[in-house]
Amino acid sequence: MSLLGDLDAVLPYAFGAFVVAALLALVLTPAVRWVAVRYDLVDHPDERRVNVRPIPRAGGLAVTAAFLLAALTFLVVNAQTQVVPTPVFLERPELIALLAGGAAAALIGLIDDYLQVRARWQLVGQVGLAVWAIALGIQVDFIASPFGGRIEFSGIVAAAVTAFWIIGMINSINFIDGLDGLSSGVGLIAALTLGVISLTTTIGQPLIAVLCLALAGALLGFLRWNFHPASIFIGTSGVMFLGYTLAVLSILGTAKVAIALLVLGVPIIDTFWIIVRRLASGRSPFAPDRGHLHHRLLDLGLGHRQVVLLIYAICAALGVLAVVLSGTGQLYAFIGLFLVSGIGLLVVAVRREVREELDASSYPER
Repeated sequence: MSLLGDLDAVLPYAFGAFVVAALLALVLTPAVRWVAVRYDLVDHPDERRVNVRPIPRAGGLAVTAAFLLAALTFLVVNAQTQVVPTPVFLERPELIALLAGGAAAALIGLIDDYLQVRARWQLVGQVGLAVWAIALGIQVDFIASPFGGRIEFSGIVAAAVTAFWIIGMINSINFIDGLDGLSSGVGLIAALTLGVISLTTTIGQPLIAVLCLALAGALLGFLRWNFHPASIFIGTSGVMFLGYTLAVLSILGTAKVAIALLVLGVPIIDTFWIIVRRLASGRSPFAPDRGHLHHRLLDLGLGHRQVVLLIYAICAALGVLAVVLSGTGQLYAFIGLFLVSGIGLLVVAVRREVREELDASSYPER
């Protein structure tokens, strides 16, 4: 893929949005942490969590505020200068869906951070966010076909695919949010990848690129406080905001769903296999446990930072593939990752069963 010819005009805005958002998140996060402690928005250790001491949550409020302030500042400045052309597909309703929807997602998540509501009510909020986005014109019109060309959607089918994508993205980020800095770092890699892709001649969306880099900057500034050992968690407020915003950014204009599928392949596939395993065992797909990829890697003996950095490396490698491959190639790579992960999880499960049987035979009941 080749980059746009007018990068000299776009890059200062993109870099500026990135730096401003990063600095804002860096400064706002300690303030949000103080408020979270003040109002007891704190995760306490239990058998499912990996933190061994109480950690405040709701850090997503700092990420949301940093992104919105940087994005709105850029949009106001750009409206006067028009250095970065506003694409025809990005009208006021779509911008409202992105920015106001992101703020609404964070506020819905904050309710869970404060009240710890049940998963079914979180799902209601996710459905509401999807309906909001669709009503304002956010829609998956097509995706690349693994057989060449593309599969187009319209009407109720397009709305259903869009809702499934937004809700699925939110839950994928939620399911991988189990270690310090994991969801925020994976989101940072995804935002950077979407930003770079948007600056190529194939996609040609410099304004979307600036917004993606603003999101990446906000996540980087927050990561200073969220990386292991974390002093604050992103919380449901951050999960809802990040999942929703990434989903909408990947839809706007030339749909980049295949790209997001690949670069976020780890959390998406982990979510799929977790749901399959829980349903197969007769449990709710939202029932918490320690069966996620990061938990399995910890059980294999890797340290906290090692697991996080390994998943970062996998996502970064997938991001590179997303940049260099075509839409069809991206889907093939995702399908390959899906199959390999399934085989890997099966091998791990068999090894665990064999080890448990051996342990039981070594210490028979008396």
